[in-house]
Amino acid sequence: MEEILKVGKYLVDNAEKIIRDMTEEALKNVEIPFTEEMLEQSIQQNMEFLVLIAESFKETEEAAEAELIKWSKQVGEQQAALFNQFSTILKPFAKNRLMYLEYITQISIDHGLSIENIVKINNRISYLIDVSLIETIVAYESYRDSLMEESQKEINELSAPIVPIQTGIAVLPIIGMIDSSRFQYIINHLVPSIPSRSIDHLIIDFSGILTINSEVAEQMFILHSVLQLLGIHVLFSGIRPNLSMEIVRAGIDLTSFHTFGSVKQAVDSLR
Repeated sequence: MEEILKVGKYLVDNAEKIIRDMTEEALKNVEIPFTEEMLEQSIQQNMEFLVLIAESFKETEEAAEAELIKWSKQVGEQQAALFNQFSTILKPFAKNRLMYLEYITQISIDHGLSIENIVKINNRISYLIDVSLIETIVAYESYRDSLMEESQKEINELSAPIVPIQTGIAVLPIIGMIDSSRFQYIINHLVPSIPSRSIDHLIIDFSGILTINSEVAEQMFILHSVLQLLGIHVLFSGIRPNLSMEIVRAGIDLTSFHTFGSVKQAVDSLR
């Protein structure tokens, strides 16, 4: 155990030189361009990683894993944000892992470690590298999901704007594919803002809708009822035959709605 700890101390004391040497070699396996800032950040993080590994030699595997997970969660999202695709991280992983083990194996040999202790060190390093990779994957997925949520929010805002066309009259054009998520956005975010806009008549135009399902058709009825409770006169326009069929399948009576073939017809009816 004493000789393993000596190697650990050597790794801590020489972490910067070791990582810079390995980084220079590892860059040969990386196809994406690195800025100086990205490169320096990667070196600093890998130095921290090496020190964690070295200091784990005096700990149990469970304690070492706990410390590494804690560290990985702090830097994982930063690493994930550097890459557009996770494949850019995984591609060089096998070669860099092998280089990492070979480099530290040579340090262990230079320190006169027995084969048994070299195997112990390599097993610990391999295990912690796998733990780090798993945490990076989790961080990347979380980062990607947050980006998708932001993108979906922007799409919802752009695809369902409230457009004033005359005093007291506005149009809500619904564009593209509509699902429960988008309809919830309309109910939770757009509807509460309508009373403050001095809107008496709201024309909801479906002419830009590609498809609709029975669940969304039911939510249309809910939207209609909510707006009426707010004192808004609701008109529907642009409901094509395929949309009408889904509304009928949902068991909704269209005769209770004010429906028109186009926005112009709906506006003309208000005159």
